[in-house]
Amino acid sequence: MVKSVLMVCTGNSCRSVMAEGLLKKWLKEHKCADVRVASAGIATIPGMMASSNAVEVMKREHVDVSGHRAQVVSGQLIKEYDLILCMEPVHSQSIKELLPEASEKTHLLVEYAYDGDAEKPKNLWVTDPIGKPKEVYESVLMTLKDAIERVGKKICA
Repeated sequence: MVKSVLMVCTGNSCRSVMAEGLLKKWLKEHKCADVRVASAGIATIPGMMASSNAVEVMKREHVDVSGHRAQVVSGQLIKEYDLILCMEPVHSQSIKELLPEASEKTHLLVEYAYDGDAEKPKNLWVTDPIGKPKEVYESVLMTLKDAIERVGKKICA
């Protein structure tokens, strides 16, 4: 049974932060609060805040990520989590290079969410919205919301 989930992206300021917030909200709403959720980046500056657009689009979801501070993926962090969900293949590859034994528990978020579903999306990556207009963040949010609901159902079954 999954008791902890780590969301991973590049800078830990947009995608993984949004995914973390959405999963925490989903778990709370579905009374699965005993699952620990965090996020990290493979190439971030520790302590960096969530991007302003990420904060803004998450507010509409009633999720406050304004207090988020980035952390860097490390071997120790990877060991602490049962499930690692990445936004792009480069993130999964970085995890597996840091800690090869984590291969079994490391997946692309969208691929994991749709595993076993015949209607899997063609694009299994979550687009990086950094530096792009708010509309891109809103599109990423829609992708994440769908994937997170599916992940939530899998880990709370």
